[in-house]
Amino acid sequence: MAEKVPGYTCHSCGAYHSELPLSYFVPLPDAVLWVPEAERAQRCRILDEVCIIDNEHFFIRGNIEIPIRGQETPFGWTVWTSLSRANFERAVRLWDRPERVDEPPYFGWLNNLLPPYPTTIDLKTHVHTRPVGTRPYIELEPTDHPLAVEQRQGITMARVQEIAEIMLHEQPGAHGRS
Repeated sequence: MAEKVPGYTCHSCGAYHSELPLSYFVPLPDAVLWVPEAERAQRCRILDEVCIIDNEHFFIRGNIEIPIRGQETPFGWTVWTSLSRANFERAVRLWDRPERVDEPPYFGWLNNLLPPYPTTIDLKTHVHTRPVGTRPYIELEPTDHPLAVEQRQGITMARVQEIAEIMLHEQPGAHGRS
């Protein structure tokens, strides 16, 4: 999801930004940040797509996709969601196997704060595995939380710009663009 669209003039700073990102990437589950930094090396096992804390908290990386009205490419958040031990072990066991696409969704809890929204920690999710080499799709339970509403109803390019302005000016360096 690295597609970029033409730039925009920012409402926050008045500057012209040459790209309007269509996706953002959160590098770690927020739970890792709750572990004292001096203890992280011993307590956290962080790999590219999975994370384990204290051998009892299990996380998988996936994509929340939000349709953009009038566009083919969705807006995306690459985030972390928790899984039960059993579901995590099953997902890892099937990670490189084509039949993983036949798995029923795994229940999880979103484990990242996303600045444009009220708290997103512990939103209920369903993690859908996809073909090998494609990150899982994270479906939010259909609640009235603004992120869940946007996932169901889609957003406008004006909202994409609003998110970019929030990410650029309110959380510099906290999240990367993917």
